[in-house]
Amino acid sequence: MDPAKVEAITKWPRPTSVTEVRSFLGLAGYYRRFVEGFSCLALPLTKLMRKGENFVWNEGREKSFEELKQRLHGKVIAYASRQLKPYEVNYPTHNLELASVVFALKIWRHYLYGESSDIFTDYKSLKYIFTQRELNMRQRRWLELLKDYDTNIQYHLGKANVVADALSKKSGMIAGIKVEEEIIRDLER
Repeated sequence: MDPAKVEAITKWPRPTSVTEVRSFLGLAGYYRRFVEGFSCLALPLTKLMRKGENFVWNEGREKSFEELKQRLHGKVIAYASRQLKPYEVNYPTHNLELASVVFALKIWRHYLYGESSDIFTDYKSLKYIFTQRELNMRQRRWLELLKDYDTNIQYHLGKANVVADALSKKSGMIAGIKVEEEIIRDLER
């Protein structure tokens, strides 16, 4: 990250209007892939920008603001997460797990397309998605996207991966994906 931009973010004064919040989130959002849980952290601030919402700066928003500023100079290479859309909240678990995979494949397409990759999930039935006979239209569409990639879905017990398990169970979130330095180096070779 550009040190001048990171410094601009860490020294950013507390916003006093919706316009200033939007400006801060615009700059911080540019680096969202480097901040684990960006969408959760930014939620109190993004709520301020909703139509009809009164601008009230409270302790939760201050904490969110300061935490975002601090997280921007962490050591994560890349991270992706997003909030569920209102209609996705009603998806069954199988669809949410599959949606996470599709989201990750789309975000990291430039690294994964044409490369062999393993997808680890704590949701055992997702391992059998390629052999299921009955799929709904959404699952079929997503399965077509999965077939574009050389992927292998493997089951990994959730208890053995505590951090990822906690992230995937977090309400309203699709689990994020960290890309470590070693993976990026391997992909660049």
